[in-house]
Amino acid sequence: MSDRLLVLCRHGQSEWNLQNLFTGWKDPDLTAQGIEEAKQAAARLKARGIAFDIAFTSDLVRAQHTCRLVLEGLGQPGLETIRDQALNERDYGELSGLNKDDARARWGEEQVHVWRRSYDVPPPGGESLKDTAARVLPYYIHRILPQVLGGRRVLVAAHGNSLRALIMAMEGMSGEAIVKRELATGVPIVYRLNADSTILSKEELA
Repeated sequence: MSDRLLVLCRHGQSEWNLQNLFTGWKDPDLTAQGIEEAKQAAARLKARGIAFDIAFTSDLVRAQHTCRLVLEGLGQPGLETIRDQALNERDYGELSGLNKDDARARWGEEQVHVWRRSYDVPPPGGESLKDTAARVLPYYIHRILPQVLGGRRVLVAAHGNSLRALIMAMEGMSGEAIVKRELATGVPIVYRLNADSTILSKEELA
């Protein structure tokens, strides 16, 4: 089996996920459930015999906390971990910190749906998924992918939309298709890549 291993993991449930708030670049931590989800992610990876050579995470505490719990659960608490805001969640701009129901009351159900589920329409002062991809993908190509293709086993603990941007590129999905892809919190997606960076295999450890 190839060692070109890349595991993507959305952070565990955050305090603002629980409260139904738009989070974006705001920085709440994990809930008790989110902590348990991260520990379960580690247990599932350990059961597959997976360990890592390097980890990447965002500049936000919920992803960093998830990354730390996964590595601790694998007995790798001191593993080299690179943090970068290129992997941050999509910036929701003026929606950040608002309850999703309150946002619908203010701007209307249809407009909020467009902001949440279109590929290239940003909320006021924020990023579309297309904008998010424009910062995530160069970072993946220049920093993460060379590690994977070099034979290192790589963990990326990040966010729903930054990971969607990665998955879109890796799996060759359209913008319209990727916005419909739901990523569960704390569920590792295990990719093994071919030497040309195409996908050899994929498994979700739900």
